[in-house]
Amino acid sequence: MLPVKQFTEFIEKNSLFTPGNKVLAAVSGGMDSVVMAHLLKAAGYNFSIAHCNFQLRDDEAIADQEFSHQLAQQFRVQFHTINFDTSAYAAEHKISIQMAARDLRYQWFDQIRQQHSYDVIALAHHQNDAIETILLNLTRGTGIAGLHGILPKNGSLVRPLLFLNRDDIQVIVQQGHLKYVEDSSNASVKYARNKLRHEVIPKLKELNPALESTFENNLQHFRDMETLLELRLVELRQDLLIEQGYEIHLSISAVKKLNPKRLLLFKLLQEYGFNETAIDDLISVLDKHSGRVFESSNFKLILDRENIILVKKTMHQHAAIQIAEGEHGVDYGGYKVTLLHDDSPLIIKDNPLAVAIDTDLLIYPLTIRPWQQSDYFYPLGMKTRKKLSDFFIQQKIPLHEKSGIPLLVNGNGDIMWIGGHRLNERYKVSDNTKKVTIFELIKI
Repeated sequence: MLPVKQFTEFIEKNSLFTPGNKVLAAVSGGMDSVVMAHLLKAAGYNFSIAHCNFQLRDDEAIADQEFSHQLAQQFRVQFHTINFDTSAYAAEHKISIQMAARDLRYQWFDQIRQQHSYDVIALAHHQNDAIETILLNLTRGTGIAGLHGILPKNGSLVRPLLFLNRDDIQVIVQQGHLKYVEDSSNASVKYARNKLRHEVIPKLKELNPALESTFENNLQHFRDMETLLELRLVELRQDLLIEQGYEIHLSISAVKKLNPKRLLLFKLLQEYGFNETAIDDLISVLDKHSGRVFESSNFKLILDRENIILVKKTMHQHAAIQIAEGEHGVDYGGYKVTLLHDDSPLIIKDNPLAVAIDTDLLIYPLTIRPWQQSDYFYPLGMKTRKKLSDFFIQQKIPLHEKSGIPLLVNGNGDIMWIGGHRLNERYKVSDNTKKVTIFELIKI
């Protein structure tokens, strides 16, 4: 007898879908998906059937496809099917056959969902599938998310059979005399999941005959812990991740107070591509000198004096551009650099983005470029030269901001002005200056 009442109660309890929703049921023809289809029909839900032929088992795969079609005809519901060249896809993407089949079916299911306005895609995973998933995740390495097993609902994917285990489903099939097709590959232990199913889990059930029930309780605990962690992370993101223009700042003192520090810092930075190894390295240098940089594929973490600074990587460093004699302005990075020529020896004050230089000292073409490690200049007011790297440190300019500072370079290679910061002593306006050129940086 079909457990229709438990089925509908589980669906309602987990808000999987409603009687008014359109459900796309993924049916392989195997025991699990056939039971799900019969339950959907008996409970009166509005559903259709989708079947994938991965063309991996020749005539057997064709028989599965035909059986699923006949089931759809029996229930008088719409049938969707597709044939995949799974082997070719796996070779092209350099992934396993199992991963290729997974990618292909989920992509196609979602495509059908959107094209035909289905509300959800119903998958026939049950409690034993959840146990196998957890054991696989533990074997390969996992965080808390890997311990909650298969969720009843994940976006448009729903799993309405998670209230049943494999033994329950076999009883339903036997008592209801339900027809289904057997996938011969399920018996092969060359696949990791099948090896767990046929060799590992039976041994665990010898230790605990109520393994499924125990795991179901554990899953609920893990899901509750994950929810608790996510609520804590929402609070921490609001308190710790402070936006400063294009940057995000995390107070080092606040990070040191996190408990457990490694887990919370990893979860905060995981979405930016940082793995646990990077977090371990970051924690190990929190009390050391600033300037350390950690990179993910798209972001940088810079250890500054009081903050950890998170910035998105720039795809390209600003290229050097030249200023020819007679030009009045050029664009560089996020600035427009303007030139104004004047006969009076003006001195620019109270505007760090503008500077006056003795015109007679200019050698064209001039260059605007980013700094380089070997750069030096003579800071205004000093007679000895200083490395730009030392100047930046003394000015407490964060490492990630240095490459964005425009340098005005004379035709002889001298750095005349560190844009927005300091003029070169040798290019200042003096009593002997007859004409000045005013350079100004305008943010665009």
